[in-house]
Amino acid sequence: MKRVALVVFDGFQLLDLAGPADVFDVANQVVGRNSRAYSVEVLSSLGGAVVASNGVAVTTAGFADAATQQVHSGSRSNRRDTLIVVGGWPVARSPIDPRLVNAVKALARQSRRVASVCSGAFVLAEAGLLSQRRATTHWVVAEKLERRYPDVEVEADAIYVRDGNVWTSAGVTAGIDLALAMVGDDHGHEVARQVASGLVVYLHRPGGQSQFSTPMATAAPRREGLRELQAYIDAHPADDLSVAALARRVSMSPRHFSRVFTQQTGMPPGQYVERSRAQAARRLLELTDDAQDRIARASGLGTPETLYRVFRRHWRVAPGDYRRRFRTLAEEAH
Repeated sequence: MKRVALVVFDGFQLLDLAGPADVFDVANQVVGRNSRAYSVEVLSSLGGAVVASNGVAVTTAGFADAATQQVHSGSRSNRRDTLIVVGGWPVARSPIDPRLVNAVKALARQSRRVASVCSGAFVLAEAGLLSQRRATTHWVVAEKLERRYPDVEVEADAIYVRDGNVWTSAGVTAGIDLALAMVGDDHGHEVARQVASGLVVYLHRPGGQSQFSTPMATAAPRREGLRELQAYIDAHPADDLSVAALARRVSMSPRHFSRVFTQQTGMPPGQYVERSRAQAARRLLELTDDAQDRIARASGLGTPETLYRVFRRHWRVAPGDYRRRFRTLAEEAH
């Protein structure tokens, strides 16, 4: 059984804690009642109740108690395996409590694997654990992390990054992807697939995938007709989605449509269509065993060559590699 410690502080993001914790809990259910895969503990500087940014309080053990417990844990199997520092805006916007930094340094030395979710990367960086390493964090504070810690190679758009035994993830729900990747690393693809299924999430996204889905990457258009058009594009990737065809659907000239769409979404229509089609291809690779030429046609990308080029551009991995790593068909999981 692997012991996982999740570190919190006043004002932490609750989902940064709950997401990974639930991944490890479901992994226990998948592995079996008589053979728990993980035990989870929540730590803080002083112990007791710690209040998240949304007002929910969680009960924690203090760092001092955790250190004492580690020293007297006895067998190697009882030692702490994984340390995860959760995120929260206080550590990105204000000086970080030295007690928190010193405790994370000490706990990291006692842990096989060290990680952060969201702005928890600031704590790892302050503790010197990200020096000369690749790392990511929530896109909102990625530039600040890079400025404050110039010795960290920040990959601002990644879902999660693994550099040796140090893992970092983007914000909020990306902590679920991080924990699923850890479960897959510890227990194999099939266990991770079952955990993802139990949580009703995609079998974990590749770490290099962009933090932005197509709708998330754009502003919500003010015009209802443009919002409906976005939904149409996402639902019909194989249709004629040229600028001229889209302009006709909203009764505009192509030139005026392109200008208004770009102004209201922050993305040209052609770029939006390509991102949407890339996501459609990703879903088909995950959920079907269709050949790549068929996926290329169904996603509107036309040919396997275009599928390869677009998929690499958006997801930073070849379609075939993605399917081999993340496909969910039962017969391919054995």
